[in-house]
Formats: sequence, C-alpha cells, structure tokens
Amino acid sequence: MLRLLVSPKWITWHVLTLGAMVSCGFLSAWQWHRAGEAMGSALNVGYGVQWPFFALFFGFMWWHFLRMEVRELRAAEASTPEVPVQRPEPEPASEPEPAPVVVDDRPSPFTPRPAGVEPSRLSDPQIRAYNDALAELAARDQEK
Repeated sequence: MLRLLVSPKWITWHVLTLGAMVSCGFLSAWQWHRAGEAMGSALNVGYGVQWPFFALFFGFMWWHFLRMEVRELRAAEASTPEVPVQRPEPEPASEPEPAPVVVDDRPSPFTPRPAGVEPSRLSDPQIRAYNDALAELAARDQEK
C-alpha cells in the first residue's frame, strides 16, 4: 500500500486534496471574520459553517478513492495465477483488407455544392420572412 501512496498519480491526488481542504479552511475562517464585521450577516455565518463540511467531503472522497484502489489491487493480486500461462505467439500480421467504400448518392451538408447550383430557397413562408427581416436589419446596420 505504501507503494500506491507514493505513486505519481496518488501524490497528485494528495496535493490536490490537501490544497482543496486548506482552501476550504481559509474560506471558512474568512467567512467567520466577515460575519464578525459591521457589515457581516447571517449569510456569512452560514458559509462559515458550510466550508468545513466541504473540506470534510474532499477528505472523505480521497479516502474512499484510496480504499477503492487498494481493493482493486488486492483483487488483482488474488486473481493472478502463480504459474505463468503460456500464450501462443501471435501470427505475423498480413495486409489488412481495405474497408469497403460506401458511396451515398444523397446530398450532404458537409460536401461541397457543385458549381453553378444555387441553394434552394426555403419553402416555409415564415422562415423566408424571418430571414428577409434579418437581411434588412443587417443592411441597416451596414448603412450606419
């Protein structure tokens, strides 16, 4: 387990968790200080009480994730056979067959439009009126 605790991944988690817990402690102290000032309120007291719970949550999650990883390592060690299994040697890879090319005759918005083909006008009159109104507003903005 000690090797797990000093792995680079877990050192990062230790630092992040400790930083989050210390930050929550500082924020709690700051809120308590603000509550005692002339402009302090019950809201500051509430936040001063909340921040330590956030810090405890970070610590609990760190402990929970650490225990989960230890359980996974122990399960992996228990399921490892003592006699190494002989695996067959892989066959040399041959040239993979090229994937079949599917040609789709339907138009796609992601393919370039053929030259000389105008985009179709929208058939819905409301959308057409809306787009015309937007074009008119854009023209007015350019005139200014």
